[in-house]
Amino acid sequence: MNTQEILAGAQGAMTARRVFGDPIEVRGVTILPVATVGGGGGGGQHGNEEGGVGFGVRARPAGVYVIRDDGSVSWRPAVNLNLVILGGQLVGLAAILSLRSILRAWAQMRPQHHVEHVM
Repeated sequence: MNTQEILAGAQGAMTARRVFGDPIEVRGVTILPVATVGGGGGGGQHGNEEGGVGFGVRARPAGVYVIRDDGSVSWRPAVNLNLVILGGQLVGLAAILSLRSILRAWAQMRPQHHVEHVM
């Protein structure tokens, strides 16, 4: 397969069909899945030697359009649960580190009471 055939195949992979999935109809509601798609490629050849070419495509769910029979359309974004969990962990870590600093400062500012034992 030559470079032009590979690049033509890669171009075919970057179509609207990759962004918008097949509509799903359920009880008068049409659901249209949407994804974000990106790609890149490259190739090279040195003189008359054989060259190489490569291409990659990445698709992630973005959400769905919900289209009702009355003509109303709404957007429902996809939730990336991994990012939600990571965000919660970062907030928790920041809270722990802040609380530790606050407690240290409070302990240093607190008046020290010395009790002397008399025998």
